[in-house]
Amino acid sequence: MITIPAGVRVLLATQPVDFRKGAHGLAALAAEVLGEDPFSGVVIVYRAKRADRVKLLMWDGSGLILVWKQLQHGAFEWPPIIDGTMRLSPVAFAALFDGLDWTRVQSVRRIPTPSIAA
Repeated sequence: MITIPAGVRVLLATQPVDFRKGAHGLAALAAEVLGEDPFSGVVIVYRAKRADRVKLLMWDGSGLILVWKQLQHGAFEWPPIIDGTMRLSPVAFAALFDGLDWTRVQSVRRIPTPSIAA
């Protein structure tokens, strides 16, 4: 299981990518097509045309990390294919990476801060 540190942005690239691309090719794709800086600490999740494979790209301060996962049975749950990216919460990312339906996972909601003292 991969855990994402608190405060790290997780972006899901909604368009399928060529899975022959390595870390540098995906970093270039993030910068040119998605408009994201892959060296900023963001985690970018890429999908293959077949929904059973996923690649994660992240920068740890000293180098690019590329994680590749293929489900043995079934497929990852993906949003509709559109241009751009979609932000995922750490909880939704964990569900997606485990092959679960991440759209059914709810993040912990913050208790609203009172604006007026009663």
